Amino acid sequence: MELVHIIVVSLAIVIPIRYFLVQPFYVKGASMEPNFYDNEYLIIDELSFRIREPKRGEIIVFKYPNDPSQYFIKRVIGLPGETVEIKEGRVRIYTNEGSVGYYLNEGQYLSHGETFADKKFQIGQNEYFVLGDNRPASLDSRIFGPVEDKLIVGRVWLRGWPLSKFRIFQTPDYNLIN
Repeated sequence: MELVHIIVVSLAIVIPIRYFLVQPFYVKGASMEPNFYDNEYLIIDELSFRIREPKRGEIIVFKYPNDPSQYFIKRVIGLPGETVEIKEGRVRIYTNEGSVGYYLNEGQYLSHGETFADKKFQIGQNEYFVLGDNRPASLDSRIFGPVEDKLIVGRVWLRGWPLSKFRIFQTPDYNLIN
């Protein structure tokens, strides 16, 4: 009887944590290299975005808009209401109508120096523009458009495997430049 009691108490603790606070995630593919590699084990924070909006530069996991049974990992580039323009290999953000726009300072995480595509995207009020860090190998908002906030699962909080690359991820201090 004591064993049953221990199992019930354990499940009462573990299940809410697993389904409402954090979730494991395995990286699949090369779209986020060199920052995340295939088969790395991550823990996703599902609570933060229930109390605040995603921020530019955060790494998120979301359901693929064209097939919600698949999960993707990407970096938030554009926020609701902004315009994102990709031109001549650079990403420019227009924070409001008529602004001159700002370039992203991407040197600290971008694996290749350029973003390929010459397109302009208007982001809706409940949407985010996301890109992979390995732009030539990434299926991202350049292809499927902005991601609705209801598809976002959470932010990458911790890399648990491999142990040699263990890391807790903080919300980045992201700068736009003229």
